[in-house]
Amino acid sequence: MKQHIDTAPVWEGYRQDCECPMCLLHARAENANVSYFLGESVMEPSQRVEVNEKGFCAVHFKRMYDVGNRLGLALMTHTYMKQTSKRLSDIASQARQAAADETGKPIFKRFGGSRGAGFQGPVDALRAIEESCLICERVRENMERYMYTVLYMYRHEAEFPELFARSKGMCLRHYAQALEMAPKHLSGDLLKRFVDTLTDIETKSFERLDGEIEWFTSKFDYRNQDKPWGNSRDAVKRSINKLCHQVIED
Repeated sequence: MKQHIDTAPVWEGYRQDCECPMCLLHARAENANVSYFLGESVMEPSQRVEVNEKGFCAVHFKRMYDVGNRLGLALMTHTYMKQTSKRLSDIASQARQAAADETGKPIFKRFGGSRGAGFQGPVDALRAIEESCLICERVRENMERYMYTVLYMYRHEAEFPELFARSKGMCLRHYAQALEMAPKHLSGDLLKRFVDTLTDIETKSFERLDGEIEWFTSKFDYRNQDKPWGNSRDAVKRSINKLCHQVIED
């Protein structure tokens, strides 16, 4: 069984006892990108240009803030703020013009579906700034590569399909991604076997979690206080992560 730089993380993830190995790989990619942008890239001119253009979302700004490298983050935030201020100048002009246009309309044109249509441009521009995130973009690329590797290994690594079949499936986000990418990289009986296996795992996994979280709630009934918890102690966390991607970390 030969491993290399692309397959080794997937082997490692699928050997863990977790609800979604892909979420482990996602966390790995996210942590690596947070470290990168707070490390060597801070003083890299070409990288700073890209940061100034795309910035980071609220989640990843907080992740970098929590790391504690305030100087590195301050340097990036400062130049990104300057770039954003320039963009805001144009957006502000559009907003003022939209307000003026609305004011200048005859009274009978100030109602209906077209009311305030001129504000949509600046609103969309502001939302684009807020939602843009260089780390999100890179992590998406990382996860596409990891999912491709899963499909490649399912086809080419003799021992991987058995390991895959013993897993607990994926969260809904990565389940959808797997179904989207599978027909692009697998075909025929192999595609059917992959989808059937993953779907069976996913169905059984949700049934298991349903039972575990139900028992968690039942343990609060005084009649069950002395009964064993089983696997239900962390069922709430695992169920939420299964539904919503890994939003609650250990």
